[in-house]
Amino acid sequence: MQKKSNTNTKNSTTKKVAAKVVAAVKEKKSVAKQPEKELTLTEQKYLDFEKRSKLAEIGGGEDKIQKQHDSGKLTARERINILVDNNTFVELDKFVSHKCTDFGMEKTKIPGDGVVSGYGKIDGRLIYVFSFDFTVFGGSLSRTNADKIIKLQKLAIKNGAPLIAINDSGGARIQEGVASLGGYADIFYSNVMSSGVIPQISVIMGPCAGGAVYSPALTDFIFMVKEKSHMFVTGPDVVKTVTHEDVTKEELGGALTHNSITGVAQFMGDNEESTLMMVRELLQFIPSNNMEDSPLRPNIDDVRREDEKLQTLIPDDPNKPYDIKELITTVVDDNYFFEVNPYFAENIVVGYAYLGGKAVGIVANQPSILAGVLDVDASIKAARFVRFCDAFNIPLITFEDVPGFLPGTSQEHLGLIRHGAKLLYAYAEATVPKITVITRKAYGGAYCVMSSKHIGGDVNFAYPAAEIAVMGSEGAVNVLYRSADADSKAKALADYKDRFANPYQAAELGFIDEIILPKQTRFKLIQALEMTQNKTLSNPPKKHGNIPL
Repeated sequence: MQKKSNTNTKNSTTKKVAAKVVAAVKEKKSVAKQPEKELTLTEQKYLDFEKRSKLAEIGGGEDKIQKQHDSGKLTARERINILVDNNTFVELDKFVSHKCTDFGMEKTKIPGDGVVSGYGKIDGRLIYVFSFDFTVFGGSLSRTNADKIIKLQKLAIKNGAPLIAINDSGGARIQEGVASLGGYADIFYSNVMSSGVIPQISVIMGPCAGGAVYSPALTDFIFMVKEKSHMFVTGPDVVKTVTHEDVTKEELGGALTHNSITGVAQFMGDNEESTLMMVRELLQFIPSNNMEDSPLRPNIDDVRREDEKLQTLIPDDPNKPYDIKELITTVVDDNYFFEVNPYFAENIVVGYAYLGGKAVGIVANQPSILAGVLDVDASIKAARFVRFCDAFNIPLITFEDVPGFLPGTSQEHLGLIRHGAKLLYAYAEATVPKITVITRKAYGGAYCVMSSKHIGGDVNFAYPAAEIAVMGSEGAVNVLYRSADADSKAKALADYKDRFANPYQAAELGFIDEIILPKQTRFKLIQALEMTQNKTLSNPPKKHGNIPL
């Protein structure tokens, strides 16, 4: 009986399981037969929007994107995403397209039309950015693209935030003719109106030729990528046709050329990612607009820190070189100096640092290159840097060790007089705090030019071994005692060095405010910055000055 009972139980269980399986199959068939839920009109519009948005984001298409990657370059959106803080970019004018109807262009319209534009944040600060998309018509500028850029320029001015342009473009869109050229001119005008109001930064990631080069040239800083960036007014083919000169793109307008020879660009990166990181780094030292003060940040580096090595950094022999960058990095916060234009006119050094938690601009003669003399290129480089710092309220620190201007027919014929006057003009015009340290030589007109007390220096220091004079001792004696015998000249030389090759006569006249020991430099500079932080100075009212060209 028990055995029969077990058998009945198993049969009952089997029947129940089978019934459930059959029910499940029927239910599945029933569900399968049900028609799909119809989307509401609003849901259809949402879906359409998402499709359009994705279409706009692939620019010229997956094939073009792959081609861009194969050439070792990033896309417009990839560049922006690397530049800005994560998830902060907001795109504007995503669906704008060109209006051209010539040459069959009306048949090919791509949302965004070759420029990605919008705003985001870098280290939490608002910035505006536009990036040319080379996958769309080679990144060429249409009238529509120009309008997108101009809209962004106006927003940047109204809201007081830096504008960053990422260039990778074939230039003016030929199919649009003068409409495209007019777009460039309108952009140039906005560049000029923005100058001195907001920082403008250009990042060259690919070709930049013809009229396209003038917008970057009007901005404050240009970044280029080794072997990927090229800038020139006329390309190698045109050069060969007109001048019969064979030249490569890299030789004519590559990153190394513009960073070391022409001075057109200020920074050069090994690749796109590192170049974009350099842009982020630069923005740490400059304010968002001309109404803000120099940036501040917490400082844990002892303001009274002294370094004994500064006592012996400058050689006893006035003709022996030393590296001024070693002095700069020793003195500034965290020993960090962000150099600008490091490959151009290396006889003068310019860049940014923090002192006591306050951002400063630094200009310094470099004794290890051409003895630190001022020549045409050094004068242009330093003058432009000084004017930028003044426009954006960044105090200027000058380390002076200059034997004079570089003599010779070459420099004179290149216009050393007018170019040297640019630096003089820039320092004299600047109303920000100006603090100068004469480390060794300060001779002749170069003494006057390098932020001397006479052209508005606020605090002027000198080291005990500094030499402030019309010229070097030997040169002065040769002029003053031209016909004297050797013994008389030797005595005159010793007397001249004792009387004039020092900072004391200048100090007696009030041209030097304080003579300091080299190891005291950091603390003395920070004290001077604190003393001048509320400086108020306005130049006479005028439309603008006429800086020497």
